[in-house]
Amino acid sequence: MLRRAIAPAALLIVAVFFGGYAIFGPNGALAYGDIERQLAVKQRELAMLDKNRADLKNRVALLDPKHADPDMVEELALKNLGVVHKDDMIVPLTDTK
Repeated sequence: MLRRAIAPAALLIVAVFFGGYAIFGPNGALAYGDIERQLAVKQRELAMLDKNRADLKNRVALLDPKHADPDMVEELALKNLGVVHKDDMIVPLTDTK
C-alpha cells in the first residue's frame, strides 16, 4: 500500500512546488503589480532618453561639414577653446535643476 502512495505523493509535491512558484515566484501572480510599476518607470526613462537622443541628433545635424550652422560652430568654438572676442559679452547661466 505504501508503494502505491509514493507516485501520487510525489506528483502532489511537484504540483504544489510549481503552483507555489506560479503564485509567489519572481514572475508569479503576486509580482504582477511590481512588474507593471517597473515597466512604467522604464517607459518614462525610455521617453526621456529618446528626447535626449533627438536633441543630440539635431545638434549633430547642425554640425554637418557640408552645411554647418554658423551659430552652432561659434558656440562650440567659444565653449571648447575658450576663444572670446573682446566685444563679446559672456552671460553665465546657472542650472536651475
